[in-house]
Amino acid sequence: MSLKIAIGGKGGVGKTTVTALLARCLAIDPNNKVIAIDADPVANLAAGLGISEDQPITPISQLTELIAERTGAKPGTMGGFFTLNPKVDDIPDRFSSEKDGVKLLVMGTVQSGGSGCICPESTILKALMNHLVLFRDDIVIMDMEAGVEHLGRATSASVDALIIVVNPGARSMAAADKIRKLGRDIGIKNIIILGNRVNNEDDRELIRSSLGSFEILGFLPEHEEIVAADRGARRAFDDIREAPGELFEIVEKLTAMK
Repeated sequence: MSLKIAIGGKGGVGKTTVTALLARCLAIDPNNKVIAIDADPVANLAAGLGISEDQPITPISQLTELIAERTGAKPGTMGGFFTLNPKVDDIPDRFSSEKDGVKLLVMGTVQSGGSGCICPESTILKALMNHLVLFRDDIVIMDMEAGVEHLGRATSASVDALIIVVNPGARSMAAADKIRKLGRDIGIKNIIILGNRVNNEDDRELIRSSLGSFEILGFLPEHEEIVAADRGARRAFDDIREAPGELFEIVEKLTAMK
């Protein structure tokens, strides 16, 4: 099954936890090949997937020898000549960490020149995202920062959905409109809401009424196990089958998109 999902949201809404739960739930089916992408500058998706800190992960943007080999230019440089279509098809298998059927790739950030710089590191990252979205027959679920900066116009039209995670609070819901505009600006057509940390029907109704112009994918409840896992920097529900039923309903809706 091929499915490409980007997940965004204001900081603190729990989008990384949501990304990890969705990826692990999708990986229950042994026929699904799931790749989780940590494209947030504050990378912590590994903990949500249960990948130990003893298993160090080097972000793709910091693979200096590989970047120099593939682009023909030293990372950290700008201008000059280098390859704009480097080979990246082997990167997901060579440089991912895997846990319970989910492969994790950490993208990392470009340290100089800004997020839009034309430099070897950004060229590798954008080429890799292009490959993952357009050419891999996998489920790719991406934990993005609000700006979805790693998704260029060439790939965004092929993303099946941008899920904006919100809480029943004014700030995260106000951010949803800004994130939707950013998504639309780069060509993402299907932009939907997932309510997280929802306690009751009042919370659900608040999200529905405040974001009436959005399609709502579903709601995930506030759960003691998720709170404890966040505090302990570990993954929630070591047996993912024990997760709330709402998670599986959301996954079913996602898989029905294809």
